[in-house]
Amino acid sequence: MSSNQPEQRLGIMSAMVEEVESLLSELSNHTSEVHGKRTYHKGRLFNTVDVVIVFSRWGKVAAAATTAILIERYNCQEIIFTGVAGGVQHGLNVGDVVVANKLVQHDMNATPIFKRFEIPLLGITEFPTSECRRDQLIKAANTFVAAADGTGLNTMTTEEQRQKFHIAKPKVITGLAASGDKFFASKADLDQLRNDLPECTCVEMEGAAVAQVCHEHDIPFSIVRIISDSADDSADIDFQAFVKEIATLYSHGILELALTGSS
Repeated sequence: MSSNQPEQRLGIMSAMVEEVESLLSELSNHTSEVHGKRTYHKGRLFNTVDVVIVFSRWGKVAAAATTAILIERYNCQEIIFTGVAGGVQHGLNVGDVVVANKLVQHDMNATPIFKRFEIPLLGITEFPTSECRRDQLIKAANTFVAAADGTGLNTMTTEEQRQKFHIAKPKVITGLAASGDKFFASKADLDQLRNDLPECTCVEMEGAAVAQVCHEHDIPFSIVRIISDSADDSADIDFQAFVKEIATLYSHGILELALTGSS
């Protein structure tokens, strides 16, 4: 690479501070800069890949702004977003993993000018994720939830913790993830989402915004979501405790296995 060419990096985003902090413990040659009220952390992750890691904040606008800076300012040539999501598909349970194969903005509605969910002027409703990286992340996630050694969920958590969050036999699936600036607190809203998007596996607030920015810059992207609440289970889960004790381990473990080729 010539000296006048910017260094290429992998951008890693999360909507959870705890997930970012966990990854920073594995970052060598760590430097940081503040732009747009976000701290962008540069370095080498797992002694394997040059990265920029950032807490995106919540919602589509926040995620889109962060993605644009990663691409334009830091020359990130690929984006991976990790975080939690609410289960939509029946059969998904707390602790399951969705590696999205495509993203849709469930709150995009410019009818009658455009079709429901179609992004104005782009002519598409769904954004496909990077197939190659998706396969790596699925393999890594399956290894993480099943591994019996120190790289897996069962040895990183206690039986008491897993029972606390109703995690029994976590599974990994791929499918459509829906994003929008809305928290689904009622069964009626969730039923309506299923009716509108029958393929939807989970719902969150950032992924499709990341997807659109990456699409417009021809940058591959991936979205990994850990299910924090099940569509079929009314049991109350302490969300903050789940993020700190469980989701952070998932994100860290899956990324390490995928990026180091250990899966």
